[in-house]
Amino acid sequence: MCSDKPETLSTFEFFRKFPDEEAARKFFETRRWADEPVCGHCGSVNVVEVKNHKPMPYRCRDCRKHFSVRTGTVLAESRLPLQKWLLAIYMLTSARKGIPSTQMARELGVTQKTAWFLAQRIRETWLKDRDDHMDGQVQVDETYVGGKEKNKHASKKLNAGRGAVGKTAVVGVRSETGEVRAVPVASTKASTLQRFVRDHAKTGATIVTDQHGGYIGLEASGYTHIRINHSVGEYVRDMAHTNGIESFWALLKRGHYGIYHYMSAKHLHRYVKEFSFRHNTSKVGTMDFINMTIERMADKRLTYRRLINA
Repeated sequence: MCSDKPETLSTFEFFRKFPDEEAARKFFETRRWADEPVCGHCGSVNVVEVKNHKPMPYRCRDCRKHFSVRTGTVLAESRLPLQKWLLAIYMLTSARKGIPSTQMARELGVTQKTAWFLAQRIRETWLKDRDDHMDGQVQVDETYVGGKEKNKHASKKLNAGRGAVGKTAVVGVRSETGEVRAVPVASTKASTLQRFVRDHAKTGATIVTDQHGGYIGLEASGYTHIRINHSVGEYVRDMAHTNGIESFWALLKRGHYGIYHYMSAKHLHRYVKEFSFRHNTSKVGTMDFINMTIERMADKRLTYRRLINA
């Protein structure tokens, strides 16, 4: 009997597959280079393995520099064992609503600060969306992420009203196949929302939104526009709806309030991407998810200084 359920990996199976640092290193090297090491500095394949792997496992005969599988990736200059990197990626894919840095720190045996930095570097690898534009019927919606004004300390309150005050707007799009893309935006003005639609939907696509005024005028850009009026109890019109993107917002907010509790505006784009990447790979098995993450690690270096000063 055939099943569409993705293949999962238990924690026990994970440690049986990666029992030590050597197994983790070989796995990373196979995923990045296959059978032939490539210099992370100049791209040459004219390399030699270093005895005792010190200071690094390989040396390039062309540029004469030492390198490892970490060189030129988000793993660069990290002192954490590769086995812990793999376990962190595994934890981020296994927890559908995310995993807090405090719990990750306990399970990895590191400080909370180290776990937080590690998780942010993994999220960094997921940031880039596909370049193609969605076609067919495309759902577009916006939401607001942040704490309630009434729950904030007096020094943090903006005293500018209720509702979306003090929160960050996030706009998202969902294709007919279920793919979701979402990004924080500075405002929900028409120019911002319609630029987002043009960036992600093909001209001629059918755009389904709610009654937000920022979407008025999409027809002038070559789209068919269906506006669902939630205020009068309308949620579906001729099979057109925004239920799919709204269910994604529900998952994002459950992760926000129930797991992370706080997502700063500075780093919100990474958290949003974490949820969209996990959503888009929900039918992918655990090992395939880990492989996809490793394949994205090249040229994604993120230093702690750049992270906190962003």
